[in-house]
Amino acid sequence: MYCVRVSSSIVSLVLLLVLGGLEANAQSLAPFMQVIGKTTQPIGHHDLCARLPIECRERTASEAPMHLTPARWNELIAINDNVNTAIEPDTDLDVYGREEYWNYPDGKGDCEDFVLLKRRELLARGWSAGSLLITVVRQTNGDGHAVLTVRTDRGDLVLDNLEGKIKLWTQTDYQFVKRQSDRDSGRWVSIEDDRNVMVGSIKR
Repeated sequence: MYCVRVSSSIVSLVLLLVLGGLEANAQSLAPFMQVIGKTTQPIGHHDLCARLPIECRERTASEAPMHLTPARWNELIAINDNVNTAIEPDTDLDVYGREEYWNYPDGKGDCEDFVLLKRRELLARGWSAGSLLITVVRQTNGDGHAVLTVRTDRGDLVLDNLEGKIKLWTQTDYQFVKRQSDRDSGRWVSIEDDRNVMVGSIKR
């Protein structure tokens, strides 16, 4: 996937305005993704599960999304920014000598590696596996990309190494393709994304 990071910036937003904005957007922007059944597992994730089986054995009993408190919102902001700042973007080919090698980054990595590290940091802080979903999207130029979808009661939020600001999924320019199941970390489901997202021919 083409996952080169643009400069990360610290998100300086007034918390009440942000949460209030997410709630207001829920009225018009379909804050929760609609999934439409099982789909194929990305080859990089399949390989990761073979190397680290625990990655595919997480089960979540409840379908309820996480309650987004001010403390949890601050955690999302901090971890998104810290990981985006700490990891130098680079391709799998340059770092590992092969394509589509998903791994926890050690200083360098591509978009999937950013996602894995953010997910692990949030899991360590008590977020449920079912609320932290690796998600495959398509950029406006047609390139594949990976982001972390965070399921909350305010909507599905996107943590992205190409964007410092945390957004609702419908506020991004991506076409959402598929993500991990919120009940089983080893399964993947298709996303119904019928928004009108323009696809350009010029790479960013």
